[in-house]
Amino acid sequence: MERGTDMTVQELYESIGGNYDAAKRILMNDTLIARFVAKLPEDQSFGKLSAAAETMDAKGLFEGAHAMKGVCANLGLENLSRAASELAEEFRPGNERKLSDDAVRERVEALRALHGRAVDEIRRFSAE
Repeated sequence: MERGTDMTVQELYESIGGNYDAAKRILMNDTLIARFVAKLPEDQSFGKLSAAAETMDAKGLFEGAHAMKGVCANLGLENLSRAASELAEEFRPGNERKLSDDAVRERVEALRALHGRAVDEIRRFSAE
């Protein structure tokens, strides 16, 4: 198993609520998983989603959430992917909105917390 000094890739996934087995099915080995998950902190999709949420820009919210959903799903980060997917569906063109602006902001903040925790752990893992 690929290791940082103190944490395996599988342990990283456990600490951030990811699905290690799903990531392994897609990326095949711990070296590739570690390489790709280390890029999450630099991914711009959450920043786009977050900026769009400030003005409730439906197009920006959809695009940011949809991109984040895909990135996270491919990495086996299912909790992040699910949260982003819910926002993407709320703002998918042609869908009727079901959530109030306040409820959307609450979900963005919950996603921010999940994302921030994952980014912190990934950075810590990558630094080992």
